[in-house]
Amino acid sequence: MSTYAIHAGMLPGLIVYKLPQLLSINEMKRLEEMSNIFQSSGVETHPPESKCPAGGNEKSEDKEEPWEMVMDKKHFKLWRRPITGTHLYQYRVFGTYTDVTPRQFFNVQLDTEYRKKWDALVIKLEVIERDAVSGSEVLHWVTHFPYPMYSRDYVYVRRYSVDQENNVMVLVSRAVEHPSVPESPEFVRVRSYESQMVIRPHKSFDENGFDYLLTYSDNPQTVFPRYCVSWMVSSGMPDFLEKLHMATLKAKNMEVKVKDYISAKPLEMSSEAKAAAPSPERKSEGGCGPARIEYA
Repeated sequence: MSTYAIHAGMLPGLIVYKLPQLLSINEMKRLEEMSNIFQSSGVETHPPESKCPAGGNEKSEDKEEPWEMVMDKKHFKLWRRPITGTHLYQYRVFGTYTDVTPRQFFNVQLDTEYRKKWDALVIKLEVIERDAVSGSEVLHWVTHFPYPMYSRDYVYVRRYSVDQENNVMVLVSRAVEHPSVPESPEFVRVRSYESQMVIRPHKSFDENGFDYLLTYSDNPQTVFPRYCVSWMVSSGMPDFLEKLHMATLKAKNMEVKVKDYISAKPLEMSSEAKAAAPSPERKSEGGCGPARIEYA
């Protein structure tokens, strides 16, 4: 849950962001299992846990709290579990849509300019830095919080991937620090935030119908007890996803024009090709010199 900070490199202005691997095999398995449960009786009260591999760290897994269902709707299920050693919860959402395509849903999430129009809570949403090769981006997001709380701001790095072979799409975000965005007395900086969404089309990326699995946690820096924060998230999450769905429907109906991030993103090279290729020049939008946004 710690913030992934900038690690200084050997050259001035070299910025390396560390994040976990984009496509988690366990997340893919969970999505598959959740999809099967969702299409069956729906009597399960918690999402399936990934099995610890032989020789794995069973003790670490044993320390994790069990998932508790807090919302069960026809096309939407929400669980939470306490994060050990904190007053916070981690949340997991599983849902399905049949009236929009995975590509449309994915692109609407990535289009920052469009979000400013459909999400009334957004005060500011800007791309601070972009890696022209991988498509990774650092963003500054300022959002309203319920009165009487101060607005919160997030600085986070996001990266997305479309896996044609496994027929899944992944969007990963995590809080970082960035020299172009110092803390402001106007907002409360959220330093602990991470989100991972895995989308699996029912058929293809351009046909209606898909399932998604969203795992999310953050520390909004409130003085309220855990149950109050949980109530805000539990009530706000369905509302946000419904607004996202409606925004996607508008994009589908050509009421707004949304950038196709999937087609615009360059194909990623294999690990062998990356090792053999010279380091390409990156473009920085933050005015802090050359930058490289990478993921472990």
